[in-house]
Amino acid sequence: MAVGLQVVGLLLGVVSWCLQSSCTSSQVWKVRSQAESVSSSQWQFDGLWMSCAATSMGSIQCSKFKTVLGLPVHLQMCRALMILSLLVGLASIIVSVLGLKCTKIGRTSEHVKEQIALAGGILFILSGVFTLIAVSWYAARVIHDFYNPLYGGVRFELGTGLYLGWAASCLAVLGGSMLCCSCRRMSPAPPSPRHFSYNFTKTSQGQNIYRTAPASDSGSSKAYV
Repeated sequence: MAVGLQVVGLLLGVVSWCLQSSCTSSQVWKVRSQAESVSSSQWQFDGLWMSCAATSMGSIQCSKFKTVLGLPVHLQMCRALMILSLLVGLASIIVSVLGLKCTKIGRTSEHVKEQIALAGGILFILSGVFTLIAVSWYAARVIHDFYNPLYGGVRFELGTGLYLGWAASCLAVLGGSMLCCSCRRMSPAPPSPRHFSYNFTKTSQGQNIYRTAPASDSGSSKAYV
């Protein structure tokens, strides 16, 4: 059961990392609202790294953001969070593979492998949280500007890149939770049985008397006749 949870959790984590990569490189984090467009044959969409414009003829023109320091704060933070989530997700995949029960690494004990798998699950959850913060922050900013009557710029709507990020974060948290649940608590070792030694003496009346002697430190008993 634990092996199955670990394998499924790892697979979900790998899929989430692939979705995080697609989300980070996607240029459709927000799409220009059709209510603001003069012509329905033209579309404008932005991502974390560039802004693109497309026409119904199939031509797409993209331009990278020419400055970094001049970008909005939320865009810079979303970039940093997505890159951090990718690095943490990659580390979690490596750690989780090393912690699987079906993998053999030297003479690593089962307890150590469980701790490694637990660390991999926690890293998966952190990666999903970073992605969730990034896409939710970006989406909140898009929604705020869309409904703000004082906003004078172009109004945008949510793009498919945000939905990829939400799906990736859910899979990462789910996979990490399954890895954490696969690690059972170590049950305390049962107390070692006590050993007694007996001294045998024979009285003058012919009676046999057995006396208990204190147990030795090594746990072995000696009988004396």
